[in-house]
Amino acid sequence: MLVGVSDDTCYNCGRRNPGLWGFAPMLRALGGDMGFVPFVIGTCVILFALTLVASQGNIGMGGLFSLFSPSRQSLFLFGASGAVPVFAADRWWTVLSATWLHGGALHILFNMMWVRQLAPATADLYGPGRMVIIYTAAGIAGFTLSSVAGEFLPDVLFLRGGQFTVGASASIFGLLGALVYYGRRGGSSMVGSQAFSYALMLGVFGFIMPGVDNYAHAGGFGGGWLAALLLDPLKPERVDHIAIALVCLAASILSIVWSVIHGMRFLT
Repeated sequence: MLVGVSDDTCYNCGRRNPGLWGFAPMLRALGGDMGFVPFVIGTCVILFALTLVASQGNIGMGGLFSLFSPSRQSLFLFGASGAVPVFAADRWWTVLSATWLHGGALHILFNMMWVRQLAPATADLYGPGRMVIIYTAAGIAGFTLSSVAGEFLPDVLFLRGGQFTVGASASIFGLLGALVYYGRRGGSSMVGSQAFSYALMLGVFGFIMPGVDNYAHAGGFGGGWLAALLLDPLKPERVDHIAIALVCLAASILSIVWSVIHGMRFLT
């Protein structure tokens, strides 16, 4: 019999899930993802609004895909990643902060829709703690690859490294990579094939539409796959996974705060 990571007791051995020092009932009340989806959506929306305000009227309104796009200076201030911030400005931590920023209204809308769909599904299979770890690791891997490609690799057709790059899509591809790995590791061909179909569809879309950071997508998928391999979805989630997830979220917020503090010197 299959046992879910959110079940209170193993039906085979009778072992109870970790009690999380008495906080388990409160955390379960937040939902299967322990409130991660509303946290991501709320944080991204707030930061999107702040980048628009910081743009001081220099907001893109030229077309559908650039509708309500913050200025490049504003995105740089709040932690955009890419070859310029990472290598020219020595802002290496932006590979963590860029996941929380977005370049336009449609950009954030579509990304939040995918987070809302994929994060709970990943949490059901891996547990909420490991899902957050995968999400964070994939974002770091995606923006690291994009920044390195933008600095050291030549442009090849639709593969262009990011000079300035933002968005949750690297982490979203990481969730897809984790679901594909689960399909192979757990023998669930339906989960794996569905996730691979989504990844293929979004990958093709990235090659068709202009301005899409395909290196970040590829790096995010690979980062999610590797994180899933290391975390092993067939083993139960542990208390330390929750602790590491909280560290990931705290580091993400601190990376944004430090981006603003560090970025102010470039504006004076």
